[in-house]
Amino acid sequence: MNTERPIGIFDSGIGGLTVVKAIQAALPFERIVYFGDTARVPYGPKSQITIRKYAADDTAILMRYQPKMIIVACNTVSALALDVVEKSSGNIPVIGVLKSGAILAVQVTKNNRIGVIGTQATVCSNAYACAINELDADIEVISKACPLFVPLAEEGLTSHSATRLIAEHYLTEIRQQHIDTLVLGCTHYPILRQVIEETIGNGISIIDSAEAVAIRARALLSDSGLLNRSQKAFIPHLLVSDLPQKFSVLYQLFMGSEQPDVDLVEV
Repeated sequence: MNTERPIGIFDSGIGGLTVVKAIQAALPFERIVYFGDTARVPYGPKSQITIRKYAADDTAILMRYQPKMIIVACNTVSALALDVVEKSSGNIPVIGVLKSGAILAVQVTKNNRIGVIGTQATVCSNAYACAINELDADIEVISKACPLFVPLAEEGLTSHSATRLIAEHYLTEIRQQHIDTLVLGCTHYPILRQVIEETIGNGISIIDSAEAVAIRARALLSDSGLLNRSQKAFIPHLLVSDLPQKFSVLYQLFMGSEQPDVDLVEV
């Protein structure tokens, strides 16, 4: 396989940019093609049938660019439709953020009490609890759906008073469960990380699945001899299904880099 082929990454909207940023930090010389399904965000409240259809659509868009790896930067798809992505992508490796985050959480916890926050679909699937308990059956997992975090992140309301009120509403109960580790089980949530950390309190380790999946991607590409040998940094190729101008502005806000070109594609 040509090592200069890109890493394909997709998510329901802007949340997957947290994965793009982590991949750039861990693998600075890799090409990246990112698709954000901004026309159909959020995925969390949708039915499993719909989510699985979206997963196939998103994978098909990335496959046009002949990626050497696909990263599912969407916990909802990772929980409910990873097999769809694997089937649609042929024989190239597929990494989901959910398993990567679960592995890191198990490694970090000291008191075997892990909190997970995510979309309604991710929490209802119980996928994080299953993945964590497969690794260590003695760990207790406390999950909480935080559906309003996605639209707040999509609007760029990272430190708004409304965001703080919603965070307090969602996190009060889980804060009282004596967890020592909290998994951000949606790639939008790291965008609101400061508010989440301030609300959940000191002494709780935050697991960012974007960082976890970047570590796993680097190891897989290295072991497979697929690392790009170029020493040139590339600007990500960005695709969205709606609102490219808004996405471009939010990219600049969250990535802290120049405003990129964003291509509009049909789904």
